Amino acid sequence: MSNGYDYDLLVLGGGMAGLPVAMKCAYSGMETALIEEDLLGGTCLNRGCIPTKTMLRSAEVANLARRSEEFGIDIDGAIEADMDVIVDRKDDVVESIREGAYENVEGNENINFVEGHGVFESPHKVCVDDRTLSAERVVINTGARPAKPPIDGLEDVDVHDSTDLLTLDSVPDSLAVIGGGYVGCEYAQMYSRFGADVTVFQRSERLLPQEDPEVSGVIESAFENEGITVQTGAPVTALAEADDGIRVDADADDDVSITVSDVALAAGRTPNTDGLRLEDIGVSLDDRGFVETDDSFRATADGVYAIGDVSGPPMFTHSARDDADLLYRHLAKDEEISIEGRTVPWAVFTDPQVGHVGLTEREARDEGYEVGVGRQDFADQGKPKALGETEGFVKLVTDADTDELLGAHVVGEQGAEIVHELVLAIELGATADQVADTMHIHPTLPESINSAAGGVHKPS
Repeated sequence: MSNGYDYDLLVLGGGMAGLPVAMKCAYSGMETALIEEDLLGGTCLNRGCIPTKTMLRSAEVANLARRSEEFGIDIDGAIEADMDVIVDRKDDVVESIREGAYENVEGNENINFVEGHGVFESPHKVCVDDRTLSAERVVINTGARPAKPPIDGLEDVDVHDSTDLLTLDSVPDSLAVIGGGYVGCEYAQMYSRFGADVTVFQRSERLLPQEDPEVSGVIESAFENEGITVQTGAPVTALAEADDGIRVDADADDDVSITVSDVALAAGRTPNTDGLRLEDIGVSLDDRGFVETDDSFRATADGVYAIGDVSGPPMFTHSARDDADLLYRHLAKDEEISIEGRTVPWAVFTDPQVGHVGLTEREARDEGYEVGVGRQDFADQGKPKALGETEGFVKLVTDADTDELLGAHVVGEQGAEIVHELVLAIELGATADQVADTMHIHPTLPESINSAAGGVHKPS
């Protein structure tokens, strides 16, 4: 090993950033130790992306079954969610993927997989239970967990977090979801379609506040049409046990107080940095506890890097994987790397779905651009009409001076899938005219992109 260390690389955490960087560096010949105290795959595989999307699929099927007469299909009997079957299916999907992760690690001869909780002794030494491991370079990938907001009475009542909601053995009679961001919206619609009476409490004035306001409006309208009660501008201030459930008090223009059988927290994430002794070894944390890094993932201690959710937004699996690929190229190939200016898309897996890349119209104007805007409603397109899925639109934001795409929003059927054409367009510096001139298959959903690009309105 180099410089007398036990390993070339030590990776603390086997999530969707830590696992691939360990695997790739080990395959390149670096002697690597991978430390994980829980399960390989991190939040995404075990408590996030994969299990939630598996259960959302069940909710989608239930919704389509209830709509069957709309499509001329007669289904007799009540449509009910069997949570035991839904959860078992989710567990089977997750386990099949997780088994592959363990097999890959076990098959990599340059990885020493160490199960246990790691604590830093120095920038180059990590203690795992009763043994100390050292490495020239250390990567922190300990992820994040559901945050607990400051709500009176929170510690006195039983509430669910995003992990608990993946394991319920029955559908709640009524559910208050605290938080109207990505996680809160997905769970709210899921459990509504499973049969719960759902109310969403959102602190800000609209759901999905990071999205274009028109996108938020489509989701709020869809929720209300499905019977989900949306309380915006309504931060929850107190929770208390009641005779028939849990009382939820919110501070809105007109104070809101309801009693529900169950409460779910979806109010952000907090990093898993406590207990690692990072401050003791010179690793700086921000005011929320996330590891502070430069654009090349370097923390403020020599030889220490941080990737994935533990270093803060954007907290997506695809950005974590990109973190891992970039850091591998630096550690194993000595390449200069930076995340400055990279294109990071994201999605919300509600129905209709949301796909987003680049700047919103407001962000573009705030950055000083003369802005062009193109929009196409799904309601005016053939394929959405054929599918019976006419909610939503495609919206493109361009630099009016150059016609270059700056941002794109797709809210509608399969929005998270079809936005990728626009991710590539922005990554390659394409113009709206180039997208408009590209032949699109008819009838398809991406025709709406073609139409939106052809109708970009630019200020005179």
